[in-house]
Amino acid sequence: MTAARAARTIGVLVLAVSLPGLAAGAAAAHPRPGSRLVVTEARVLLHVPGARHTSGYDVVVDRAPFRITTRRAGATVLRTTAAGGSDAAPLGPAVFHTARGWATATRVTGVSAHDGAVTLTVATTLPGDTVRYRIAPAVDRYRATWQVRGTTAADQVATHYDLASAGHWYGHGETQTPAGGPYTDQPWPLDSGVVADDAMGPAEYLMTDPFWFTQRGSGLWVDTERVMHVSLNADHAGVFGAAVTDTDTMDVTTFVERTARDVYLDYVGVAGTPRQSDATPAQYAEPLWNTWAQDYTAVTQASVLAYARGLHDAGVPGHTVQIDDGWSTHYGDFAFNAKFPDPAGLSRAVHDLGYDFGLWTTLWVNDDADNYRYAADHGYLLKSADDPGTTCSVQWWNGTAGIVDIANPAARTWYVGQLHRLQEAYGVDGFKFDTRFFDESCAPYPGHTALDYIKLGAQLTDEFDQQGAGVRISWTGSQRYGFVTREIDKGTDWQSLQAAVSQDMAISTIGYPFVETDMIGGSEGQPPATKEVLVRWAQAASLLPLMYASTSPLGVSNQAGSRAYDTETVALYAAAVRLHRRLAPYLDRQVTRAVATGEPIMKPLFFDFPRDAASYTVADEWLLGDSLLAAPVLTPGTSRSVHLPPGRWYDVLRGRVVTGGTIAHYRATLAETPLFVRLGTADTRALTARLTTR
Repeated sequence: MTAARAARTIGVLVLAVSLPGLAAGAAAAHPRPGSRLVVTEARVLLHVPGARHTSGYDVVVDRAPFRITTRRAGATVLRTTAAGGSDAAPLGPAVFHTARGWATATRVTGVSAHDGAVTLTVATTLPGDTVRYRIAPAVDRYRATWQVRGTTAADQVATHYDLASAGHWYGHGETQTPAGGPYTDQPWPLDSGVVADDAMGPAEYLMTDPFWFTQRGSGLWVDTERVMHVSLNADHAGVFGAAVTDTDTMDVTTFVERTARDVYLDYVGVAGTPRQSDATPAQYAEPLWNTWAQDYTAVTQASVLAYARGLHDAGVPGHTVQIDDGWSTHYGDFAFNAKFPDPAGLSRAVHDLGYDFGLWTTLWVNDDADNYRYAADHGYLLKSADDPGTTCSVQWWNGTAGIVDIANPAARTWYVGQLHRLQEAYGVDGFKFDTRFFDESCAPYPGHTALDYIKLGAQLTDEFDQQGAGVRISWTGSQRYGFVTREIDKGTDWQSLQAAVSQDMAISTIGYPFVETDMIGGSEGQPPATKEVLVRWAQAASLLPLMYASTSPLGVSNQAGSRAYDTETVALYAAAVRLHRRLAPYLDRQVTRAVATGEPIMKPLFFDFPRDAASYTVADEWLLGDSLLAAPVLTPGTSRSVHLPPGRWYDVLRGRVVTGGTIAHYRATLAETPLFVRLGTADTRALTARLTTR
């Protein structure tokens, strides 16, 4: 051994082939015989050999300063930061907080191997405190669990990674960003922006999962039910950090695969695939029309009827007219207010036009509602976590409320009964369920956890037709319920349209395949979209699994402003819907595939073309299934750059065959949407025929 290496080999061990069971859902990862552990004074090397479909990997632990590098085929695919940083913002693989402040694990002082796993003892910056860091390897992943041991209990744990070590980053879902996310910004890839989410968890309103994956075929899953603080480029430039609150233990699985898509499939193997899609074929084929951006809470019986008749008479297709917020006497009451003098008559009129009829609803009961005192007195509302003898009081965008406790059988029966009475009395076909089913300031019903409310909410909402509006529930395991996912509200400008597209790709690639943008044209209290934004948004939405609409192409007048649209707007919007309808048979096959395998319907180009380096930063194109590349115009003007991955493609607008590469100035008038059919697939012939036949 050369002096330059200056490291004395302490030992080489062949690990036992049996591994302790991985976290629930991860049992598909099998231990790999023949793993080797090499321990020197400078580092610890764990080598896990490859199998038929995996190439093997190495976990390299620098002992001081403590740092972990994951390598595949001799190349780094992920690396933690080294132990360091400042007292206020430490860095490293294992950082924790106690009553004495923040601390970090600094130096490996002991190494042992047993039961197929490696255990490290790591000194920290707090005298007397150590970290027990356990690495359990499997064929295509390893699970790292670590816990603080010392005189003072830890109440937060965190881990940090060097973003650049893994190439570009994806996953997470809807992002909070200082640039306006999740409403008007969604960085794609994640490392191209700044992400800071201080309340990421199962009860968060945002669609998020504790899963991230990278260009180099590595990925991370944090197994927790607790609230997290997640940062990319926020707390430290160039660093991904994940902190878990109210615990002294971190549990992170690192996936090591050949491609980013393989990592996604590994995570779906943990989280589960959809048992079914809750939307019907008709709801995939045509838009849901919801009144929110058209009227906001000023909605009236007259405005709903005019809205429905206008769309119908203009020949703009749709399957449902759904009244959003603004119909009830109070939030939490189930009676129509005075703006709706004859709701049964309105329902009949909507049905006569050929639409289903739907209502917005919530489990949040405002403290001024007639139902509030009744629900509180009967114990139907969640209790406070700080004072379990009192009702939990939560703040939301409509005031102060209690939340119906759907883990309480009597409360659930009462709430469901209210919805059934609306259906029976007024011919309501379905509901848009809004807000969360739980809040961290509340106490779960006895015998339940916060995570249980995802399942309980899924079971409750699944009793009703969600009419293509879906349910906003997420966290590892929620994928199984198969709900449509609508995004959080978007603005009405070009940036919001771009964010909507990137956000749907982010949601798709954490395991929720049945996506739609926020309402076409946006809302968020901003002035109505311009003609160009509205048409381009409809064109983009037509190339997604579902279309979710509100702003009428005939015109809109709401609290944020008014805008009249011309007849061309109506014609172009209707054309976008007809394009989507022509794709219905193809989309139906993609839905079937997603249920069977978890494969996203909307997916980034690199999922199918992992060797195409340029694809990893393309944020304004996507694959719909394997055979259709969508490149809608998402910026002002009538041209755009189009990137085509390697292969042969049929250019639908130009009626020609083109090969992979970049088309710098692809012209697309406001009436045109760039589309390319991939040649040589099972769907090529049928897709080409449907897209070229008018």
